[in-house]
Amino acid sequence: MGSLGPDTEASASLADWQTKVAHKQKQCRDAIPREWQVPPQVLELFDFPLEKKANRLIDLDVVRKTGILSDRELAITESYTVPELLAELASGQLTSVEVTTAFSKRAAIAQQLISCLTETFFGQALERARYLDQRRSEGNLVGLLHGLPISLKDSFQVAGTEASIGFVSFLGKKSTENSPIVDMLLSLGAVLYVKTNIPMTLMTADSHNNIFGRTLNPHNTVLSAGGSSGGEGALVAFRGSPLGVGTDVAGSVRIPALCCGTYGFKPTSSRIPYGGQATPGLPGWKPITACAGPLANDFEALEIFTKVVIDSVPGALDSTAIDVPWRQLDPTAESKLRIGVLAEDPSYPLHPPVKRALEEAIRRIQADGHQVIQLSAEQGRVADATEVAARLFTLETETTVGHIKASGEPPVPSVAAQHQPANRGERSFVPDISKLGKLQQYAALTVKRQELSEDWRKLWSDLKLDAVIGPPAQNTAVPHDTYGWPPYTAHLNLLDVGLGRLVGGEASADIDSIRLVSSPSPRRRSSLTLSHSQCSHIKLALFVSDASPTPAIC
Repeated sequence: MGSLGPDTEASASLADWQTKVAHKQKQCRDAIPREWQVPPQVLELFDFPLEKKANRLIDLDVVRKTGILSDRELAITESYTVPELLAELASGQLTSVEVTTAFSKRAAIAQQLISCLTETFFGQALERARYLDQRRSEGNLVGLLHGLPISLKDSFQVAGTEASIGFVSFLGKKSTENSPIVDMLLSLGAVLYVKTNIPMTLMTADSHNNIFGRTLNPHNTVLSAGGSSGGEGALVAFRGSPLGVGTDVAGSVRIPALCCGTYGFKPTSSRIPYGGQATPGLPGWKPITACAGPLANDFEALEIFTKVVIDSVPGALDSTAIDVPWRQLDPTAESKLRIGVLAEDPSYPLHPPVKRALEEAIRRIQADGHQVIQLSAEQGRVADATEVAARLFTLETETTVGHIKASGEPPVPSVAAQHQPANRGERSFVPDISKLGKLQQYAALTVKRQELSEDWRKLWSDLKLDAVIGPPAQNTAVPHDTYGWPPYTAHLNLLDVGLGRLVGGEASADIDSIRLVSSPSPRRRSSLTLSHSQCSHIKLALFVSDASPTPAIC
C-alpha cells in the first residue's frame, strides 16, 4: 500500500498548495452573484463552526429566511416531483429559465452553508435555458428531459470546467471535452449548472478534501453527508437540485442517499455511460467495475432518468455502456412476489434504528401479501464478499497516493485513517494472500469473486427469488470521519447487483438508544449509543432481480 508519510526531498521543490487552494476557493466564491449571498442576519441563526455544532438547516427553513428566492421559486424547488417539473416544462406552464434560476439560487445558498459544490456555471446554464425555452415556443422539445436542471458529481467532465476530484495537483486543468453522459443529457434537453463535492481519493464516505472543504449534512451539520457522491446527496436533500448524477463503486450513491434522506439507485454496471471521467487511480485499473446512478427526492425521478438514458442507446456514445432496452414490468400483475431478506452479518452488527427499519419493511411486505424468505448470514456471505472487495481496492494505491504527494497537501482525516493498519480489517476468507505477488493476488481474488457470484446466482435460482431487501449499512448517518468501511454496500458492487432505495424513516434516540454489543474483533466493532443530535434518516436497499437464475440487468 502506498505510504502517506512525508517525502522531504520531493516537498522541497513543490509549489505552495495552499496558495493554489486559496485561488480556487476565491474563484468559487466569486462565481456566486452578490444578490444570491446569504444575508448576515440569517447566518446569526446558526451555531458555529457548523461542522462541530448540530445545525438542522432544513428544519430551520433557512432558504425561505434568506429572502433570495421568490415564493414562486420556492414552490418550484419544494413542491414538484421531477415528473411534474418535466410536464410543466413541456407544457410551458414553467419556463426553463425560471426553473434553472430557482435551483441555481438554491444551490448557491447550499454552497455557502454546506460546501456541496465544486464547479458552478450559472451563466451558461441560463443561456442554455433561454435556448430551450425558445425551442419550446417554436413547438419543439429537445428531448425527454427538456429544460430540467441536473447536477453532476465532480468526476464527470464538462468542457471548460475543472474536474479536480479533490486533488490539489489536478487544479488548473480544464476539461477539453464532455464525458459521454454529459453529451447524452444535453441531447435529451437537460440544463447542467453545477458539479458537486467528493472525498479526496473518492474512496471514503466523508466528502471532504483540502480544496472545497467538507460537505455538511443539511439535516444535521455534525453528521456525515456520505460519499463519495456526498455533494450530490447534500445538494439534493437541500433541494438545490431536482436530480443529480453520482457514481458508485462501493456504495457511493447509496451511502449519501442513506445519510441525507434521499432516493438513490445503483444500476448494474455499464447501463449508464460511465466513460470519460476523471479518475484518482491507475488508468485502466478496474478491480471492481463502478457505475453511474441518479439521486433525487422522488422515486419516480430515478425511474425516469434510468429509463430515458437506457432507451437512448448509450453504447453509441460510450464504449463502456451496453445497449439493452428498458424492460417494463406489468404493475397490475396479480402474482405475489418472493422477497428475500438479507440477514445481519455477525461480523458487522446493525445499529438499532437500521434493524427497526428492516423489521418495518418486512411487516409492510407481508401486509401486502408477498412471501418473505429470510436468508441466513451464511447465505448472504457479506463478510466474505466485503473482504474480497477490500483486498481488490487496496491492490493498487500508489497512483492515488502519488496524486496527494504531488502537491504537498496532507491527507484529510478520513483518508489518513484508511492507511492505518488497525483500519484495514481482518482478512481470513483468502488465507496467506499477502505472500503472493500482485498479479497472483488479483487472480486469487478473482477466483473468490467468481465463487461468490456463483453462490449468489444459485441462491436466487434455488429459492426462486424476485427481489431481496437488506440494510444499506450498519448505521444511519454518523459523525464526521467515523463512517469507516461499508460492508453492506461494497459486497454488492463486487457481485454487480442493481440496487435502489425501498423505504425510509428516521432514527429515534428514544426508541433506538440501545448500546450494541461489540463484535469480538476490534476492527469490526460497531458500538454506538444514539443521542438526539445523531438521529438521522434510514434507508434500506432493494436488490432488484427477476425470477430468472441470474440477477437482472437493472
